[in-house]
Amino acid sequence: MPAALWNRAYHACASEAGGAPLQIALERGDGSVSVYRTAILPHQGANVEWNCRYAERLLKFLLWQKGGCRAMIAGAPGVADSLARAYSPNGARAFDHRFMGERVYGRPLTIEGVAAADIPEERETAAPPGRHLDGCRIGFDLGASDRKCAAVVDGRAVWSDETPWNPSAQSDPQYHFDGIQDSLRRAAAHLPRVDAIGGSAAGVYVNNRVRVGSLYRGVSQDLFDGRIRDLFLEIGAAWGVPFEVANDGEVTALAGSMVLGDNAVLGVAMGSSVAAGYVTPRGAITGWLNELAFAPVDYQPGAPIDEWSGDAGVGVQYFSQQAVGRLIAPAGIELPEEMPLPVKLEQVQRLADSGDPRALRIFETIGVWFGYTIAHFADFYEIRNLLVLGRVMTGAGGELLLATARRVLGGEFPDLAERIRFHIPDEREKRHGQAIAAASLPAISSTEIPHVS
Repeated sequence: MPAALWNRAYHACASEAGGAPLQIALERGDGSVSVYRTAILPHQGANVEWNCRYAERLLKFLLWQKGGCRAMIAGAPGVADSLARAYSPNGARAFDHRFMGERVYGRPLTIEGVAAADIPEERETAAPPGRHLDGCRIGFDLGASDRKCAAVVDGRAVWSDETPWNPSAQSDPQYHFDGIQDSLRRAAAHLPRVDAIGGSAAGVYVNNRVRVGSLYRGVSQDLFDGRIRDLFLEIGAAWGVPFEVANDGEVTALAGSMVLGDNAVLGVAMGSSVAAGYVTPRGAITGWLNELAFAPVDYQPGAPIDEWSGDAGVGVQYFSQQAVGRLIAPAGIELPEEMPLPVKLEQVQRLADSGDPRALRIFETIGVWFGYTIAHFADFYEIRNLLVLGRVMTGAGGELLLATARRVLGGEFPDLAERIRFHIPDEREKRHGQAIAAASLPAISSTEIPHVS
């Protein structure tokens, strides 16, 4: 049950019934505020259940899109009470309460009903991202299965490398430190000097501090607080040059914006999870989370449950190697149960490349999901350019996935299909574009940078 269709049907019913206003204001740790305005059914009788269902899924999406440690709800008091119960320490969304409040913003997530007049004005923060190409720079990208690194001179990659690693299974923070340092040293060997270092990694980063990230899942909370949280401050201090790290989705979107020469870019990477990033129509990166792996996209009651968050119908189950993994058996493909998901994905992609109809149906199914979900994303983002990448997009399966998504979008949402331009980076863009964009994050304070021939 695609969220885009469910919401459109609900909005039509609410409009026909006269529509009672509902406002949701999300305040983040830096004082910035996002406000979402909509309408609900008259809050009475059978409508109560529908209103609470709509508002809960809406708040869930907004929290993981934009972030927030305080939610103010103006509208039917019953809706605010229902949301406060769901997103409480013992409610159905206890994971979101704990993760969003304590781990991301360092304070409990609060949800309160307020009068419409008390909803604050929207205060969004956005900064021009990166695009600094001067000097000798190192760019790195930390993924779940490999770390990429490049040496960049005046915006041109002169060396790049990929190194396999397995960070999420490591309990010792020194593993992360040593691995990153190893890549940086090898990149530095290809430069006459190092003027700045920029990087991207899965997770939430604020002022170069790690708030949360699946790369560090194996590290205990004590060691995370004691070493991982300031890991990049430690590495930056060791090099003594301008240093900046950002979420990999944001850097992906920035790379796409730089390659396309345009803005309003939503980047979606389908890999071990779902990474997303956004460059606004004005070319800025926001302070939003854009963690669409946890955003609800399927409203069917029997939707698959995410093992980490405990929620059903969220993005990671539809647009990652996990999506491929759970479709293998229904497609009639037999693979050993103990085979790791990345290997299963490779096996299915080989079958798809050989024309196996069972494997192709897997990617066609994901493509149908993606087509409807693009329309859902477009209800929350202004999108001119959709950048799609990640291991799931490799080969014939990825081509079919995207072709199917385009077909669904064109058939169901023709206005969006005309407005949104798809872009899949080629291998050179993927290898160099992300590294160059990451390397461009820090500004070099010196006004005199020696020329490198």
